[in-house]
Amino acid sequence: MNHHKPVMRKPANRVDWSDPHLESLLRKTESWKLDNRGVYPEQKVEIHIGWGAAVGRPAMLVWERDQALVLATTFALPLGEHVRVDSHLGDGVRTVWGVVVEGRAGHREEDRANGIQVHWLHVR
Repeated sequence: MNHHKPVMRKPANRVDWSDPHLESLLRKTESWKLDNRGVYPEQKVEIHIGWGAAVGRPAMLVWERDQALVLATTFALPLGEHVRVDSHLGDGVRTVWGVVVEGRAGHREEDRANGIQVHWLHVR
């Protein structure tokens, strides 16, 4: 005999975004800049911008997980651009293709001093 219990769902919490306490808390966090670099060993890579790019440019792979890469460069990459990332591993080369989904100027002091741009790529 198969008895099914009905699934009980809790009602969604309502948030009063105009609550003065919440507004005060949100104002305190406006200037926060999250940066996950440092938990992943940076790696020098060569990137090729566009489908047929023959000349590579230097970049740093600063974070990688599942289907995402984060690159640091000294130049901007256009959103939606296809990028080939070549990592030199001993005698071999690992190649990964990605699409730029976000980019911005680096927030760290050394980023600003060196003109570093940070780019998120979705791996294809």
